[in-house]
Amino acid sequence: MLGVLLTPILKREQTSFKALYGKSFAVDASIELHQFLALIRKPDGSLFTDPKGRVTSHLIGLLTRTSRLVTDYKLRPVFVFDGRPNPLKRATIEARRKVQQKAQTEYVQAIAAKDYSRAWSKVVMTGRVTGEVLADAKKLLSLMGIPWLEALEDGEAQASFMAAKGDVWAVGSKDYDCLLFGAPILARYLTLTGREYLPSRTTSRPLIPELVILADNLQALEISREQMVDLALLVGTDFNEGVMGIGPKKGLSLIRKYGVAEKFPEEIRRELPKDLDGVRNIFLHPRVLENYSLKRERPDPHGIIEFLCEERAFKRDRVQKVADRLVESLSESDSQLGKWLA
Repeated sequence: MLGVLLTPILKREQTSFKALYGKSFAVDASIELHQFLALIRKPDGSLFTDPKGRVTSHLIGLLTRTSRLVTDYKLRPVFVFDGRPNPLKRATIEARRKVQQKAQTEYVQAIAAKDYSRAWSKVVMTGRVTGEVLADAKKLLSLMGIPWLEALEDGEAQASFMAAKGDVWAVGSKDYDCLLFGAPILARYLTLTGREYLPSRTTSRPLIPELVILADNLQALEISREQMVDLALLVGTDFNEGVMGIGPKKGLSLIRKYGVAEKFPEEIRRELPKDLDGVRNIFLHPRVLENYSLKRERPDPHGIIEFLCEERAFKRDRVQKVADRLVESLSESDSQLGKWLA
């Protein structure tokens, strides 16, 4: 499970990068890297790697897609990385690892059977954000002059805190969890091109940016944010399994009828966490950094070339063009240097 499933009941608005011009975002780095590892692959579904076998798909994504957001649309991202996971999230992390291992086995079997459609559907589920991937991403972001920080715990919680304070305009994430954390605006699919594979439907869809406005959705659903958290506990979150047979629509009906989880029928209450307030507070009162810097540094074109071309065997002419554009983009906005704010 990845995040809370609320799609059937939420109002989402498709948007464009032109409409988002100049906006600032706290980007959930984990989700962004997962998307790069899922989408940026060779025709056979394998990841791009350097001559030493080190994965580079995430570096390609950061260099090409993220740089275009900055240079072409003047978006101002700050990447937020997960800190130490909350103990309640460990079961979810372990479950994801098992899914990845199973998908890897099925991918190998599909390749052997020359079932390339099935192989692709499995391989996109195998990408892992390892320590090396994280270190590479942080290094390249620093060289590109794009700010990043590491959260105390959940990256989405930190990003949502920053958005709620008004330090950034929105949270950039695929998951709806940031709404539970109080993000006023969720911007999904902040990627320029690509398609998302849907394993359950064996099909794919284009990734088109969309906005989810928390206040508008709470009003339309006729619930409070606290009630949305209780609804999420019914459906299941990264911190609890949820109640069997209850999806977002049924959960919404229960919330409207009973108001709070404590008033649910006994057969439902016993499947919820024993420490209801403890899980609620993960969303309502998360551990976050209150002091952080959103300063944009100058790009280091020589450092980018050294890292990507000399160490990772990227083509120099392509990397040089991106590096030059990053420097030019910053020069155009020198009056705002150091003000990486909304």
